[in-house]
Amino acid sequence: MTSDVKFTLSNPVHFLALGFGSGLLKPAPGTWGTLVAVPLFLAINALQPGLAIWWLIVVLSFLAGIYLCGKTASDVGAHDHGAIVWDEFVGFFVTMVIALHFVTASPINVALAFALFRLFDIAKPWPIRWLDAKVHGGFGIMLDDVIAGIFAAAVLVIVQPLL
Repeated sequence: MTSDVKFTLSNPVHFLALGFGSGLLKPAPGTWGTLVAVPLFLAINALQPGLAIWWLIVVLSFLAGIYLCGKTASDVGAHDHGAIVWDEFVGFFVTMVIALHFVTASPINVALAFALFRLFDIAKPWPIRWLDAKVHGGFGIMLDDVIAGIFAAAVLVIVQPLL
């Protein structure tokens, strides 16, 4: 990543791709982006949308993210720049929506989902690291976080009865 990358928050595509600007926070912009995704998830979940609507939100957010992240990365000439965190929003949503099939959105489950998602997103175990290296563009930026979200949800569902 180059330090001279210039994002334009007045550009709605950049603003969304940067997680409302949270991706510009340092250190660990992905963690900041995921942290901003938590209250957004909680606000939407408070409306009790049901799982079908949640899945629609996830799919539409993923599809929008392919464009948002790909366009922003192209605009600044840096593939998957750390400041691009829309993928973290969607990855965290994937974690929680899968988990909601089995557990509640209790504070402990949300906190554990956050920690597990960040762990898998940062560590990138196989096949996440492979996908991150091999699949490019907006789809590639989004895909590794979705898989990290699936892994995090699986662990959350497995360990939740132990809590």
